[in-house]
Amino acid sequence: MKLLEEILTHNEQFVDSKAYEKYQRGKLPNKKLVIVSCMDTRLVELLPKAMNVRNGDVKIVKTAGAVVSHPFGSIMRSILVAIYELGAEEVCIVGHYDCGMASLESEGIMNKMKDRGIQKETLNTLNYSGVELEQFLQGFSSVEDSVIQSVSTVNNHPLLPEGIPVHGLIIDPETGKLDKVIDGY
Repeated sequence: MKLLEEILTHNEQFVDSKAYEKYQRGKLPNKKLVIVSCMDTRLVELLPKAMNVRNGDVKIVKTAGAVVSHPFGSIMRSILVAIYELGAEEVCIVGHYDCGMASLESEGIMNKMKDRGIQKETLNTLNYSGVELEQFLQGFSSVEDSVIQSVSTVNNHPLLPEGIPVHGLIIDPETGKLDKVIDGY
């Protein structure tokens, strides 16, 4: 069975048995917090448990490395929507140790793109068009520095309302232990 068929078969059973009822909550976050976290598979269940958040408590935005890389990109837009439209009053950037973005090098990923059929000419066209692919695809060398940079990007955003604390944490993906990098208060 293909993955999509497996998902849809499960979903049909999920809905028919009304298993969704135990997850029903309002759309506003009870704890008035938006979390930016890495998309690492180890954090899917661990992060909420380690932070004592349940369904309905927070807004979680997932992105590679928990990086807020562009002040006017989709991650920052999601943070602003969570604040202005959904009642979030605090932001927490949560990076993690052993992050794949820490070892990501743009040259390696561009080689993998070429191996999967992306033409060198396409990469060249993007570069000549002003898209800085090497910067766009580059990881980071320090998760601490990355969290600090992302907190700074959010904190210094011209549309962030005054008084919104922006915290920075790092989680251990093996144990769930949280290390404080920046206390936004």
